[in-house]
Parts: sequence; structure tokens; C-alpha cells
Amino acid sequence: MLFRQLEYFVALARERHFGRAASACFVSQPTLSEAIRKLERELRVPLVRRGHAFEGLTPEGERLVHWARRILADHDALRQEVTALRTGLTGELRVGVVPAAAGTVAELTDAFCAEHPLVTVRLETSLRSSEVIDRIRAFDLDAGVIHPGGQDTDGLRVTPLYEERQVLVAGADLLPGAPTRVDWADAAELPLCLLSAGMQGRQVVDDAFAARGLTATPRLEADSIVTLLAHVGAGPWASILPESWLRTMGAPAGTRVLELGEEPTTAAVALVTPAGEPGPVLARAFAAVVPPRASGGRQR
Repeated sequence: MLFRQLEYFVALARERHFGRAASACFVSQPTLSEAIRKLERELRVPLVRRGHAFEGLTPEGERLVHWARRILADHDALRQEVTALRTGLTGELRVGVVPAAAGTVAELTDAFCAEHPLVTVRLETSLRSSEVIDRIRAFDLDAGVIHPGGQDTDGLRVTPLYEERQVLVAGADLLPGAPTRVDWADAAELPLCLLSAGMQGRQVVDDAFAARGLTATPRLEADSIVTLLAHVGAGPWASILPESWLRTMGAPAGTRVLELGEEPTTAAVALVTPAGEPGPVLARAFAAVVPPRASGGRQR
């Protein structure tokens, strides 16, 4: 069995198309197809359902593709470890981030890049917590910054980062006088623009309203906090956002930032990385830059 055969098999499982998988692997389609057939003969199980085109993986293929991903990930981790011993860390760190933390992840990436100048970083900042977790388990991401509440984090190392507090950001014309705090009931009456339904950052807001017997009915939804801030700054809108974003980006001109309710509404944000030992070297190095105030990581 060759690593190349596993790479072709994993690419086919990802692309769901022989031609696209071959293109992704920079080989011809017959070369990829023959390599996968040879892998099937060596394993003595069918991996792919074939017709005139790719029809999916067999049940055996669905089970074994996870092992193929793990073998390739361990192979890459071994090469990275050897390279790190010789010349320092190199390669690409892949991090998935929930939108609510997209403004604060720079604190980690800046420290990481200063410590490891030969490593490049690729951030994906519009993912849901569950998507980040699934892609770490599929070895498609090295680490993630997520809302861990309610998530299945078995097999991952969870390192708390901070508690984000929700605040109201609104055009000054919407708030007569100069209040510093607004009740949730009054907030529900404003023309709200919020994160899209189903996103965990939105769920925090919906749960806060529901706990007070209220329901938020936003006139506009978006999957980007930057988009929400742009609307609040441009027109008669109000939004409920993590305060950490405003510390990083600043509130739009002509808006006010108000506390919500008598008690702050918060949500935990955490770094998640694979929990296996020794673990991918890039993920370990990224976790190592978490500041001491965010210590207390735990393995689930």
C-alpha cells in the first residue's frame, strides 16, 4: 500500500467525482482510477460504487476513508516533526473560527506568527462550531476557535479563551437621551439585524430573549458580524454583538454601545485541538501561544 493510493482515495471521497479528484491530485483520471482499484485489491474490499460515473463510497469505503485520512495526517505530522527538529516549524496552519471570534483570533495568530515565522496561516472565519469540530476530526483543520457549549468535543482538547459579553450597538437616533443600558424587552422593539438563525452566536441571543419570555424578530440576518456593523453604521439599525468585536474593530461612527439587562449575558469561547499524543506539531504550537489568563485547558 502506498501513501499515494490513500491520497487518491481521500481526494475522491472529498470531491465525489473522478475527474475533479484526479485534477486535485495532478494526475490523469485513469491513473487515479487504477490506483484506487489496486488499493481495493490489496485491502480485498470494494471502496467505491461505480457506474458510468462515481456513485459514492461503499459501506466499507465510508468506514475506511477515516482511517486513510488519519494515516495521511499522521504521515504529515511526522514529516512536520522531523522538519521542526531540523529547521523549525514550517507548513500551513489551518484554523476554523466561528464568526463571533473572528475579530479576536488575531491575538493568537499574531503571537503564533511571531514565534514561527516560516509557517503560513489559513483562517476560515464563517464556520459553525459543529463544522469546525467535524473538520478537525476529518483532519481538514488543525485547530478551531468555537463556542464549546452544547458541542460534542470528545477526542479534542478544549482550552478556554474568554467569556464574550453581548452588548447592543445602535444608531444614536434610535436611542433618545443618553442611556448606558437597555432592557431586553426594549431591545426587542428596535429594528434588529442579527446573525443568521442557526448560528451559535445567534443562539446565545435567542436564548437570552427566550429566558425573559421574549422573541427576537430581526428584519435582517447575515452570517458576518462585519456586515451587521456596516448596517448599524449606515442606517437605522440595532444589533446585539460580542463586546470583544468592538474592542478590536471599534463601534461605527454615529452609534452607541449599551449594556443589556441588569446581568451580563455571556458565552464561552475556546480553542479546540486534537487531543491525541503526541498530536500534530502545528496544533500543539498554536495551543502553546494561548495566554496564561486563558489557562485551564481540559481534554474531553
